[in-house]
Amino acid sequence: MAKHQTKYVCQSCGYVSPRWVGKCPNCSEWNTFVEEAPAPLKTVRRSGVPSALDPVPLDEVEREDVPRVRTSIGELDRVLGGGIVPGSLLLLGGDPGIGKSTLMMQAALALADQTVLYVTGEESVRQIKLRAERLERRSTKHVLLLAETNLDLILDVVERGSPDVLVIDSIQTMFRPGLESAPGSVSQVRESAALLLRLAKTRGIPVFLVGHVTKEGMIAGPKVIEHMVDCVLQFEGEAHYSYRVLRALKNRFGSTNEIGIFEMRETGLREVINPSEVFLAERHGGTSGSTVVAAIEGSRPILLEVQALVSSSNYGTPQRNSTGIDYRRLSLLLAVLEKRVGLHLGSQDVFVNVAGGLRIDEPAVDLGVAASIASSHRDVAVDPQAVAVGEIGLGGEIRAVGHVEKRVQEAAKLGFKRIILPRSSARIVKPADGIEIVPVDRIDQAMEALLR
Repeated sequence: MAKHQTKYVCQSCGYVSPRWVGKCPNCSEWNTFVEEAPAPLKTVRRSGVPSALDPVPLDEVEREDVPRVRTSIGELDRVLGGGIVPGSLLLLGGDPGIGKSTLMMQAALALADQTVLYVTGEESVRQIKLRAERLERRSTKHVLLLAETNLDLILDVVERGSPDVLVIDSIQTMFRPGLESAPGSVSQVRESAALLLRLAKTRGIPVFLVGHVTKEGMIAGPKVIEHMVDCVLQFEGEAHYSYRVLRALKNRFGSTNEIGIFEMRETGLREVINPSEVFLAERHGGTSGSTVVAAIEGSRPILLEVQALVSSSNYGTPQRNSTGIDYRRLSLLLAVLEKRVGLHLGSQDVFVNVAGGLRIDEPAVDLGVAASIASSHRDVAVDPQAVAVGEIGLGGEIRAVGHVEKRVQEAAKLGFKRIILPRSSARIVKPADGIEIVPVDRIDQAMEALLR
């Protein structure tokens, strides 16, 4: 495709086509292509004059330790890697109504020693004022509000006011008058993000971009935005639960394994300091189909309750439903239980749920999921004082997991008496006070240890 040729870009996935088509061949969405005018070709004159931008050897580059700006919201600082890096561009995505604007307003109000310019393109300043009053914060003088979508006018305000932090809510509502496409289109979102990126890097101002997500859960707009920004944050949560999880999908200044857990209340988002106690608060011991597992999210151990319900199927094809764990992983565990343990589940409906609305993708919860299914099928309760940890292989072996000491310490801190571990992991862990470490090699041994 020639550089000067007109091209058509899908607003849903960013696919580029040389001509307009009704259905996108990449994402199968209809009527999403918009015309993007070609950029004027620039003639580059080559001469013998050396460039002022000479390459610098890597050994001669001086390292600069820039102090981070802490928001006083511990869960947010944890996900960011210790605070906000000056000059960084951050993208926050999430479902509608999940609490993105609430989180950004709480962060703005928490930065009491920083001047924050909060630009809203979807709400009026009065609506933002009502939200700030609901959050019960005393000092709001350092937060400046601006209801505007013209990015050129916003940059003029930034030049005159010189804020310390800039929040754009949301990037899909911003537009540049020089582009013919409508706000929210691929070209508008991309050019607006590029302009804000230059602003962040040249002036050293942290810029937060709030982004919408598509029905598939991806951040709306071209994928190139996620490559441009320094940090991509995803705000997740089930509609029927009050808990919210903040994840870092990309972070150039820290780890992407950390998560922040919040509870949505009438007065805003509250940090969950000890998530294990919260997620186990409504657990009733002695009920079949319930097992406590020790998961690791980043550097934090979390104890969760995995529930399972196995019942006779009333239809020709048994149902397999999972909430909080991967469906394909559930199918694998069912096959292992039937082949290695002798559970006949081919005519049974199986439902698995992680209580509290948290999603866990770690293989170390395999043993807990399998124990809950076997417990419900046999109608025998799992030992309420036991915690199950281990990855299950296709041969029925219990494989080693990482961060064993953290899991054991968390279980001991909450008063559990036994923890079932893979034998290879149990060899390297130090015994903890008040908790017995039970090593197992195979899934049938684990079932005997858990189902009493």
